Amino acid sequence: MANPKLARAKQAYTDEARRLAAQSMAQLEEAKVTPDALTISGVALCIAGSVAVFFEYLGWGFYWLGAVLFVVGSVLDILDGALARSRGIGSPFGAFLDSTVDRVGEGFMIGAIGLVLMRHDQMWGVALAFAAVAGSFLVSYARARAEALGLRGDVGLGSRAERVVVITTGLVLAPLHELVLPATMALLATSAWITVVQRVLFVRKQLRGA
Repeated sequence: MANPKLARAKQAYTDEARRLAAQSMAQLEEAKVTPDALTISGVALCIAGSVAVFFEYLGWGFYWLGAVLFVVGSVLDILDGALARSRGIGSPFGAFLDSTVDRVGEGFMIGAIGLVLMRHDQMWGVALAFAAVAGSFLVSYARARAEALGLRGDVGLGSRAERVVVITTGLVLAPLHELVLPATMALLATSAWITVVQRVLFVRKQLRGA
């Protein structure tokens, strides 16, 4: 029963995200914003969010500020490609830049969380942060390599959208208990590595079928 419930939950927030994205796209079209501007703004906001999280010792509100900046930056990273396609101005370099920049923002945020855990002497949480960032990068790399071979590699439960949700939820709840961030890193690492395995097996299945 767990899988159907998970699938329904994922479909629900995916549909809602698409609805909000459609509204945002209409506003962006009117504002004449360029895809490159969205890409740069997105990564800048994610980095700014990671800096805010690093200063959490000044007050728990910095966790929430970091979460807001990270979410907005991640949404912009998602919308830049959609905007380029809708205007018919997409390019191979633009797609390359977009996917590369996505890793930068996420890496900075997980790195900032790792530094916070180190400050609080939660070294096992730091180890989980290392595992999370490695797994997150491999999820994207596995998809890129699969698509380079002309195959699909977008399966799995821990795609970028899910990772953004996990990280943001962890930041919002972080002021409630000191174990929230380590648990967030554990969930992120687990889902990422499971997704890596799922994508490897899926590519293997496609190659065998071919």
